[in-house]
Order: sequence, then structure tokens, then C-alpha cells
Amino acid sequence: MGRYRAPAKKGSPYITAEGMAALEKEMDYLWNKRRPLVVKALSTAAAEGDRSENAEYIYRKKELGEIDRRVRFLSKRVDEVKVVSETPKKTDQIFFGAWVELEDDEGTMIQYRIVGPDEFDSEKGFISMDSPVAKALMKKLEGDDVTVKTPGGVINYYINRVQYQSF
Repeated sequence: MGRYRAPAKKGSPYITAEGMAALEKEMDYLWNKRRPLVVKALSTAAAEGDRSENAEYIYRKKELGEIDRRVRFLSKRVDEVKVVSETPKKTDQIFFGAWVELEDDEGTMIQYRIVGPDEFDSEKGFISMDSPVAKALMKKLEGDDVTVKTPGGVINYYINRVQYQSF
């Protein structure tokens, strides 16, 4: 008997045009390039005989299942999400897709872009709109002070800049 896990809360249904292109590119790669290679390796391993003790066959079968599961997820997700490509009327206010420059209490500058949950990337400075930081920033204006409650404690930020193109 397996352990019960409550279903994960669905993320926000918004995505940038770049994020949608990345999802479609990943789905295309998995379906048209990676999957055919794995199917070929699986059939080669199956032809070797006894499948019960054939590690290559077992591994490839598992890998094929993971690819199919990811493609199923991506195809459902691509159908669910809404691409947000227009810039809001108030460009000094923080909404989805905004690039934000923040300054903390120590004077450290941080730059974030608020994106959908499917495209967050901490190395690029992309944060999910569902994150505590993004939730605290939403609808704030350039020049506002913001207090963010994070699992690590409370952080205070000053909003230096808000723009809808890359810094």
C-alpha cells in the first residue's frame, strides 16, 4: 500500500510568451527527438531475450514512462495556461511580467521578474507569481516600501524600479 499524498495545489494559469515557447520546445524535443531514441533502445533491449533480468530493458521502459508522463503533463498544461503578452496601462505598478529592482535594508540590490509557476528560474531572477515575494510585490508602485514574510523571516524592500522590458 502506498502513502497517500494530497493533490498539489495548481499554480496560477498565467505564462509569458517566452515561457510558452519554452514549454512547447520541451514537449517537441521529448516527443520528436528523445522518445524515438528511447523506443529504439527499448526494442533493441527487448530483442536480447529474457526481459525479467534485462537491466537495459527495465531502465528503458521506465525512461519511456517518464517521458510519456512529462509529455502528458506538458500537453495538458499548454492547454490550460493563458499567455500574457500585453503591458499593463500603469507601467509604474507591479503586475505579472514586471521586472522589479529592489533594495533591502543592507542596501543590496536585487532584480526579479514576476512570471508564471511553470517558468520560474532563480538563476535568471525569475520568481513565480505564487511566491511570497511576488505576492507581496503585486500592485505596489515604484518607490513603495514592502515587507515580505518568508519562511526565513521578515524582509523589508524598497522598490527602486518597475519596468516591463529586461533591465
